[in-house]
Amino acid sequence: MSNPKTDAKIIKAAQDLLAEGGFGAVSFDTIARSLGIAKQSVLYWFPSKSDLLASMFLDWLDEEANAVTTSMNSAQTPDEAIGAFVRTVTRFHTSNIDRYRMMYLAPQTLKAGIQEARSSEVLDKIHATTSKLYEALANRLDGPPDKARQTAFAIHSATLGLVLMVGLAEGIGDPLKHSEEDLVSALIAKLSSEH
Repeated sequence: MSNPKTDAKIIKAAQDLLAEGGFGAVSFDTIARSLGIAKQSVLYWFPSKSDLLASMFLDWLDEEANAVTTSMNSAQTPDEAIGAFVRTVTRFHTSNIDRYRMMYLAPQTLKAGIQEARSSEVLDKIHATTSKLYEALANRLDGPPDKARQTAFAIHSATLGLVLMVGLAEGIGDPLKHSEEDLVSALIAKLSSEH
């Protein structure tokens, strides 16, 4: 069995630190300490926090897309596909709210100096992965392909909004009035009736 490459070890260490201590626990110093390497070694692979976040994001986005693709295997109807998609995306993100925050909130909230323009290579990988994610659902919806993809994007956005509210309630320690499952079921019912 081969050892993971150094860059993969760094990404895994950053992801573990995030899972253990939240966003504030992820720094180049703590990553280096956890791996027993010099901070300069981390900076060699990831010269900026933006580069590290992009790599973590791509890894997680690929996991999300794979989970969705797998969940579509048993969907026989558009409504079943919508249900599987919403449940899978919700479960994926609510199982690790800090990961969700890093994926979908951190890139929006980082100061402009930390956010750097993405290279075309990174953007190409993001686009290929999001295409896989949206096409997994779009291919099971009725209508023209462009319309089905727009619908898949809208369903993903609505699901991420639900996850945002679950994370917000958790973050401020104010429990939601309805269970997560009830909210997911309500969202699925609404999206299924409008597709």
